[in-house]
Amino acid sequence: MLTWQVAVRGPLLLPDERVELRLAGRGPQPLAQFCADLGGPLVALPVLVLAVAYALWRGRRGPALAVALAAVAVPLVVVPLKVWTDRPGPLTDATGYYPSGHTATAMIAYGGAALLLAPYAGWRRTVPVAVLLTLATGTGLLLRGYHWPVDVLASVALCGMLLVLAAVAGSYVRPGRPRASLSRRTPRRSPGPERGQDPSPAADPASEPDPAPGPDLGPALGPGPEPPGRPPPHASPAPGPTDR
Repeated sequence: MLTWQVAVRGPLLLPDERVELRLAGRGPQPLAQFCADLGGPLVALPVLVLAVAYALWRGRRGPALAVALAAVAVPLVVVPLKVWTDRPGPLTDATGYYPSGHTATAMIAYGGAALLLAPYAGWRRTVPVAVLLTLATGTGLLLRGYHWPVDVLASVALCGMLLVLAAVAGSYVRPGRPRASLSRRTPRRSPGPERGQDPSPAADPASEPDPAPGPDLGPALGPGPEPPGRPPPHASPAPGPTDR
């Protein structure tokens, strides 16, 4: 919606410009400049690089890759929007100020670092710090007259979407999960004879006792031995060894 308003010079831009012309130059300018510089690549990106390196060292490759890809996507989206909208800045005739690149850099860097460090430092510590640094960057840009409020809001909306996608994509890969599930699903070996338990007859056929002689089971199992002293019918006894 914000991009559409900027592209067609919609009614939202009138109050947007009025607010910025009242904010520009207000407050302590050195502090405002310091806050605006928090979104610079030389300040924000090293924080993200350290967080990604730490996540890789701890084995969280999936979340680290997702956040890194989100950071790479920022210039691929922001730069074409700057060229297409060609919006001038508040106190200059130069164009290409929509959306705010410093706000996008700050939010993706500090927000991505918060996502990667939250499992170790806690969400209550990392997320408020990332929000505070992003708000400080946007406030400094407005007080210094570098951007319109819509420029800042558009970058927050864009990078908020990228961070949500990175969090969802990174949650599908968890360190140690396949190894843990494999160890849980591996069947335990039953204790053998060396542990004091007798093996089952099915496990060791050689240990089964000799079967006792029984009656003939019929032609289904083949001819069995004839009882002693009863010659087979219509057959003469075959010569053989003496019965013992």
